[in-house]
Amino acid sequence: MNIAWDSTGDGAPLLLIQGLGYGRWGWEPIVPGLAERYRVLRFDNRGIGESDKPAGPYTAAEMAADALQVLDEAGVKRAHVLGASLGGMIAQELVVAEPMRVDKLVLCCTTAGGPDMPPMPDATVKLFIEAPTLDPQVALRRFIENALGESPPAGLADELFALRLQNPPDPAGWQAQAAAGTTFAGTAIESIAAPTLVVQGTADNVVNPLNAEVLAARIPGAQAELLDGLGHLFFWEQPGQFVRIVSEFLG
Repeated sequence: MNIAWDSTGDGAPLLLIQGLGYGRWGWEPIVPGLAERYRVLRFDNRGIGESDKPAGPYTAAEMAADALQVLDEAGVKRAHVLGASLGGMIAQELVVAEPMRVDKLVLCCTTAGGPDMPPMPDATVKLFIEAPTLDPQVALRRFIENALGESPPAGLADELFALRLQNPPDPAGWQAQAAAGTTFAGTAIESIAAPTLVVQGTADNVVNPLNAEVLAARIPGAQAELLDGLGHLFFWEQPGQFVRIVSEFLG
């Protein structure tokens, strides 16, 4: 599998795992701040960007193996791991499969999966139903706005819209990635020994904020950080705040 990745900065390795439909460009607001203290590794998940796009559906476990491949190619035996949304599911699979490869774990706007998962908020469910009837660019804009919080920075939706147009996902790859999220039934997170931080926006319309409570309760010793009024893309809404929170946790 050819997985495109890059490395920025020095210090303790920090692997970033992005979510559905976002390539490694999706970390742009936080990389400069994190790279002041860490060696930041980011990559395109299979199915998007410059990485291979094999036929799907994918699983979170398969995508976790890709993430481990990045660590191997970067010559990193052990790293901090940070995953957002689908990337958080991938990160859970990674740390359970290879616990000795993970120093500290940060799970952002994600879910533990399984039948007890708090349901997707109504706003996103309704948007998925309506989207096929909309012009594709109108639907894209609506999904971006839906992923932001109560009072996003002026111009952020425009910036994200332009970036999504410049970096369109492969349709088949998007569907294959989506399958990894919808079929994620959870993994043995009760076995996670790595210190874990769960970060969640309280105004997340994509992943029910109650998922943060479930994750923090099931992972031994995990702590939760709730970001008031922020949405699913809180690391775009308040990148400085997010870098500070992550840096204080990782040390």
